Amino acid sequence: MFRDSRAAFWFILPALVFLCLFKIWPIAVSLSESFMQTSISGRKFFVGLENYAYLLRDDPVFWSSVRVTLLYSLIINPLAVAVSLGLALMLNRRKWYVGFFRTLCFLPSAISLSVVAVIWGVMLDPHFGLANSVLRMLGLQPQPFLTSSGQALWCLMAMSLWRSTGYWMMFFLAGLQGIPQEVYEAAEIDGAGGLTRTFRITLPLLARTMSFVLVSNTAFNFLTFAPVFILAKGGPMRSTNMLMYESYKSAFVNVDLGRATAISSLLLAVILIISVIELRLTRASFEY
Repeated sequence: MFRDSRAAFWFILPALVFLCLFKIWPIAVSLSESFMQTSISGRKFFVGLENYAYLLRDDPVFWSSVRVTLLYSLIINPLAVAVSLGLALMLNRRKWYVGFFRTLCFLPSAISLSVVAVIWGVMLDPHFGLANSVLRMLGLQPQPFLTSSGQALWCLMAMSLWRSTGYWMMFFLAGLQGIPQEVYEAAEIDGAGGLTRTFRITLPLLARTMSFVLVSNTAFNFLTFAPVFILAKGGPMRSTNMLMYESYKSAFVNVDLGRATAISSLLLAVILIISVIELRLTRASFEY
């Protein structure tokens, strides 16, 4: 587009500066901090891989957080993708009422995650919450919800699913509307039914959109912090103690920056590895 490549460089320079300043530099500082330890007097000294060795060999709280984070991500990631894709398929129509339902589905994602957490906390209050009021009206037993170690994580999953599906649905809608209509017309002429067109045309041609949504959703869920902090504080009995909250607690409650940054660095590495695997599995081998 530009005959002089330097012109393109100057156009992207502001974005590169902000990327380095607010992304690359903090990651580098966090990584270097993970090789340090802070004494009671506040003096830092180099300990090498000691923080990582302690986490991986001798820290049961860390491994408990790993299990909770993996359980949360393994359930909510495919569920959010499946529900948002289903909504997109249902709302990919040219009807007068479709715009209303698209807006209705997208509205939760326009609300701040912290505000959503507060609203759900009030709604799931075991004594005066709306959820238990409805259950009592139906003649059912009230539930402890966020005060139960067996239900708290599932409540966080439900809240995350409610808030995020409309957001990811919009990406799938954009992908669906980018598929040429001629492809469907040719398939219909050849006698392909609705399900056949969905599985043989729509889903394969959504591979790039699926890849983006899957990777972005994975990173978002692994980095979940606000709902855990606002609703459960990692409890009860560490049932919602995810890695991001454990890192925060280690840094700002226990004042152990070495352990906190080591957890953050390991979490970043896990997200990177899983993202690469997901990109490989959902890679598209065609153009249209």
